[in-house]
Parts: sequence; structure tokens; C-alpha cells
Amino acid sequence: MLKMYKLKNYKFILILFVVTLNTIGVMLVGSASPGDQKKQIIGMVSGLVIALIVSLIDYNFILKFSWLIYFFAIGLLIVTKLAGADTKGAQRWFEIGGFRFQPSELVKILIILFFSYYLMKYEEKINTPMVIFSALVLAAVPLVLIVSQPDLSTTIVTALVFAALLFVAGISYKLVTGVLVVCIPTAFIGMTLIIQDKIPFIQSYQIGRIMAWLYPDDYPDLAYQQQNSIMAIGSGLLWGKGLNNTDATSVKNGNFILEPQNDFIFAVAGEELGFIGTSVIIILLLFISIECIFIARKAKDMAGRLICCGMAALVGFQSIVNISVASGLLPNTGVTLPFVSYGLTSLWSLYIGIGLVLNVGLQPKKY
Repeated sequence: MLKMYKLKNYKFILILFVVTLNTIGVMLVGSASPGDQKKQIIGMVSGLVIALIVSLIDYNFILKFSWLIYFFAIGLLIVTKLAGADTKGAQRWFEIGGFRFQPSELVKILIILFFSYYLMKYEEKINTPMVIFSALVLAAVPLVLIVSQPDLSTTIVTALVFAALLFVAGISYKLVTGVLVVCIPTAFIGMTLIIQDKIPFIQSYQIGRIMAWLYPDDYPDLAYQQQNSIMAIGSGLLWGKGLNNTDATSVKNGNFILEPQNDFIFAVAGEELGFIGTSVIIILLLFISIECIFIARKAKDMAGRLICCGMAALVGFQSIVNISVASGLLPNTGVTLPFVSYGLTSLWSLYIGIGLVLNVGLQPKKY
């Protein structure tokens, strides 16, 4: 389980990027919601400890329990569906002794772990119909459970991560091209059907968000948060208004966005840190994803590469979705900005993923 590792292989640069970004997040959370800053600091410190511990555990040892990990993830989602706390019509959280836990955040990491093992096991047969079909079925089970909470945004991000894992595992370019040829026109057709309210599994509030995104002037009550977010980002100009400012027209002081410390933390960053500050956040997110890919290139096996690329995809795709929502490029969804938004479950889950990547880096392939 534990091995003797060489300190020179420890990727301190990845830790530096994560800690710097998380520190910025702590300051933004403190400005947006002072009462949550202490919890976020605790989450950051404990997350670093978790990442350190996980980084010293051989990921190949963890992968021996891949099927248990998969069924544990399914079990978490089922328990959440049956006994989860109902908040605003959604059952995404599970309460234990006053502590709120969002299983879908941890499930993202568990899915990366399971499919890293599964796709490595069938690496030589990755393009056979049976392997592709079985992988799709195995991925569909947790995705269906997540979308039923309902949590469409997390479902989309998780599906994109799964697609990235398939690509890295070596799925045929011909198949990828074929899927794109089918999916692109299907997406346009799907959007048309959503607008016409003809897709049964899309909730009414989700249709409202899409309509408010497309026609904000016609749905002011639904579009106000996203429109205020866009204005807040623009109002920051180059350097921003400063952290903890007292400007009455700011999104946090004027309550123009509900819970700005979570999904719309990027709006707070744009307003208070300006173009320079938001650029730093985006660059750090990019560097974290790129460093994960660099570590993947030196991984000793396919499972290690998939773990690293899965984390790179998770940080990358989730960041794109969050920032796109805050800037009006996508409909309003409930996805956090990695290492920046408030949320202990999200933070701890991400640190577990970073710990796994660090362990892959400690076991580079021998030339």
C-alpha cells in the first residue's frame, strides 16, 4: 500500500498552483459571505492533509478495489435519492449530524478511479463493441441517478469527463468523428425540443433557465441573476473595486445574486479583482489542468494516465461551465468553480483527486 518514494518526484508545483488558487478562493468567499470564510479555511487546510495522505498511497493498491468503489458510488447516489435532504425541490445532499454532504461531488472522483481501472483492463479491446457498450452502460447508471436528483449540470460535467477518459484510453478516431457527426445536429434538435417542452426528463425550472438565457428580456424574473453577474464582471474593469468593498451597488452588498460564494463566485471575482484577477484565476485553473496532463505523460501505466487526465478534464470542464454561466455563455447551472467556490464536499473531493495525481507522479515510468 505504501512505498518508498523519491522526494524529487513529488510535484510541488501542482500543490503551489492549487494552494494559490484556493487562497484566492478563501479571500473571495470571505468577501462574498464572511460567515463561511472560516469553514473554507478549515476545508483548505484539511484538504491539503487529505491530499498529502492520499498521495502516499499507491494508486494501484486503491484500484484493486475498483468494483467496490463503483458500487459504493452507486450506493451513495441511491441513499441520497431515497433519504437525501430536499432543498428547493432537489435531493442532492445528505445530512449527517448537521453536516451536509453532496455525494455527487465525491462520485466524480470515484468514477474517474473506476474507469481508470476498467479501461486499462480492456486497453487492447477498447474499440470492440462489447467493451464500448459495457463501459457506456456502467457510466449510464450513476449518470441517471445524478440527473434524477435532479442535477443536470453535474451530469453533463461527469459525462464529459467520462468521454475524455474514453478518448485517452485510445478509442478510435473514426468512432469519435462518427459520434460528433451525430451529436452536433442532435444537440440543435434537442435544444428545439427543450424550448417546446417536449423532453420529459427536463424539469420545468431547467426549461425556464434555458428560456431566460435565450430571451432574458422576456424572462426578467429568471434572468436577473445571470444578467447581474454579467454586469458585475464588467463593472470590475481592469483592477476591480477591491476585496471587501462597501459599494452599495456591488452584487454581494446589494444582494443582486443569491449565495454569490457558490455558483457565481466568478462574478464576485470579476467585480472585486477585475480583469487582472479573473485572468489569474483562469490561468491557475489552466496550469492545474496542464500539470495533471504533464504528469500523465510520465505515468507508468494506462491507469495512471487516465487518473491524471480525468482530473485535468474535471477541473477544465467544470471551470468552463462555471465561468460560462457567470459570463452568460451558457444557461444558469449549479456547478462550483474548482478550488474557488465555497463548499467543503467539493473541496475535499478535489483534494482527493489531486492526491491521486500526485501519487501517479511519484511513480513515473522508467526509461
